Amino acid sequence: MTSNKDKKQIGRIKKISGPLIVAEGMPSVKMYEVVRVGNEKLVGEVVELHSGLISIQVYEETAGLKPGEPVEATGSALSVELGPGLVGQIFDGIQRPLETVYESHGEYIGRGIEIYGLDREKKWGFEPSLKKGDKVAPGDIIGSVMETEVVEHRVLVPPGVEGKIKKINSGDYTVDEVVALVETEDGDEEIRLAHKWPVRTKRPYLTKLPPDEPMITGQRVIDTFFPVAKGGLACIPGPFGSGKTVVQQQLAKWADADIIVYIGCGERGNEMADVLQEFPELEDPKTGETLIKRTVLIANTSNMPVAAREASIYTGTTIAEYYRDMGYKVALMADSTSRWAEALREMSGRLEEMPGEEGYPAYLSSRIAEFYERGGRVKCLRGDAEGSLTIIGAVSPPGGDLTDPVVKNTLRVVKVFWGLDGDLAAQRHFPAIHWLRSYSLYLENIGDWIEKNAGHGFADMRTRATLILQKEESLQEIVRLVGEESLSDQDRQLLDTAKMLREDFLQQQAFDPTETYTPFVQQYRMIRAIMLFYDTALEALEMGNSFDFILEADVRERIAKMKLIKPEDMEEFDSIEKDIKRELLKRASDSDDEDAAEKNENGEEK
Repeated sequence: MTSNKDKKQIGRIKKISGPLIVAEGMPSVKMYEVVRVGNEKLVGEVVELHSGLISIQVYEETAGLKPGEPVEATGSALSVELGPGLVGQIFDGIQRPLETVYESHGEYIGRGIEIYGLDREKKWGFEPSLKKGDKVAPGDIIGSVMETEVVEHRVLVPPGVEGKIKKINSGDYTVDEVVALVETEDGDEEIRLAHKWPVRTKRPYLTKLPPDEPMITGQRVIDTFFPVAKGGLACIPGPFGSGKTVVQQQLAKWADADIIVYIGCGERGNEMADVLQEFPELEDPKTGETLIKRTVLIANTSNMPVAAREASIYTGTTIAEYYRDMGYKVALMADSTSRWAEALREMSGRLEEMPGEEGYPAYLSSRIAEFYERGGRVKCLRGDAEGSLTIIGAVSPPGGDLTDPVVKNTLRVVKVFWGLDGDLAAQRHFPAIHWLRSYSLYLENIGDWIEKNAGHGFADMRTRATLILQKEESLQEIVRLVGEESLSDQDRQLLDTAKMLREDFLQQQAFDPTETYTPFVQQYRMIRAIMLFYDTALEALEMGNSFDFILEADVRERIAKMKLIKPEDMEEFDSIEKDIKRELLKRASDSDDEDAAEKNENGEEK
C-alpha cells in the first residue's frame, strides 16, 4: 500500500456517502487502485470510473471527512504481502496484524494506520534447496524457512521470473532482504522472502485436477453421508443459532488439511474471540502442537466497517492460494458470505446501480462464482507438485430462508450442501445438518478412494441407510395419524433403526474428547454394525420372534455406546457384531427355555 511517487496523483473529495467517497481531479487513476482518502489517509479502493469522477470504497470509518480534503493515488492495486510470518497471525480485512496494532495503538484500530502485514525486523533462517547456476521458472522452490514448528514455508520464484540463479546463500534474513539473484533475459531479478500479490487476481497454476479424494473431517454426518473432496466447494446455510460457526470451527480443528485459513467476515466479535481463545490452546491431533501454528485468521467482525468485509474475503483467499502453490492442502472457512454480500448490496445502493433481487446487485451471482472458483485441486506451476484449496462458506439467510439470493446463487456453484435445521438445533441435535435436505455431488468422484480405504460395500451401506431415513419420514406421517402400534413389525424395526442412525451415528458431541473426532474406518464399522443389526433383526422377525424381543436385546446398548469406542479398541466392533448374531437369531422359545433353566439352577420355582 506504499505510494509510488512516479505515479502519484492528488485529487479532492467531492461527495461523501457512508463508505462511498466520490473524488475528482484524478484522470489517470485505474480500477481497483488503492488510494489514501482525506487528511487521515484512510485506505480506499477505486470501484468505479465515470465522467472524470472516481468512486472509492473506503475500508475504514469515514465519519469526519469533509469535501475538499485530498485523495492520493498509490499507483498499485489492493495487495497482500505473502511470505513467512502469516501463519499464527490474526489480521483485519486489509492485512493489518491486530496484535501489532494493539501493541502500538491500543485496543482500538485507529483510522489511517499504515502498518506492514509482515514483521520487518524478524529474521528467518533460510536454507536454499537450489544452487548457483540452476535454472528456475515461476513456482519453483528455491529454499525454505521454518515458519512455525509445524509449517515449512517454501520460498517460491514469483510469477514472471525465469532464468538462471546467479547468487543464493543460506543465512538469516528479514522478509525485505534479498536471498537470491536470478539472471533473466531482461536483467537480474532479486528474490526476497516475501512479495506482494493483488487480492482480486487469481494466482496462476498449470491446470486444475479432478477432486478424487475426500477431506476427512472426523464428523460422521459429513464424512459418511455428505463428504467434501479436497479442493471441493461446500456451503453451510442455516438460521441463527443452528450451529454454522460450531461446524466451521470443528472443520478447522479436525479437517485433513495442512493449512487452515479462517475468515470471520462480519460475524459477532464474541465468536472470533472464542476462536482466538481456543486455537492457541487446542492441541492439534496432526502435529501435537497447538492448532494456531498452522492457522491464519482474518477477523472482520460486525462492529468493523461494512465495506472491509469484501476485502477480508479476497485477502483470505489470496493467502490460501499462496500456501496451495507451495503444494499444501489448504482449507478456507468463510463465516459468513452473507455478510460479505451485504457489503456488496450497500455499496451497490450507494453507487445507485440498478438493484437485483432483494436489493442485491445484479452481479451478485458472478461475484459469488468468482470467489468459489478460486478453490480447487491444482497442479502447481512447479509441475511435480499438487496443491488443493477447499472452500467452505457459511451462509446466514434471514430466518433460515433457503430461497435467499445468496443461498440460491451459492448453490449454483458449490457441490456440497450442508443444510442446517433450526428444529434439530432446538432439540440439541448437533451437528444440525439435516440428512434429507443436504447433498454431496462428490460421492461418485471419491468412490474408488472410499472402497480402497474404508471397506468393501461402504457406498451400498450409506445408500441403504439414507433410504431408511427417507422411509422414516413417510412412516412418521402414519404414526401421527394412527399410532405406531398399527405398523407391521418390519416397519417398526425400520423406525427403530432410523432412530439408531439419528441418535447413535448422526448426532455427535463436539466437546466430548473421544467423540469430537471419529476416524473414517471407525465410521465404517459403526454404520456396518447398525445395518447388520437391521438385517439381522428382519431375519429374526421372519423366524417368528417379536419386535419386543428385539427391543430387549442387550447388544442395543453396546451399539448406542459405539461412538465412545477409542481408535485403539477397534476389536470391540468384532465383538458387537458377534453379539448381534448371537442374541437376535435365537428364537424367543429358546430364550424362554434358557431363562427357565437358569431359574432351576438357582433353586427357584420350576
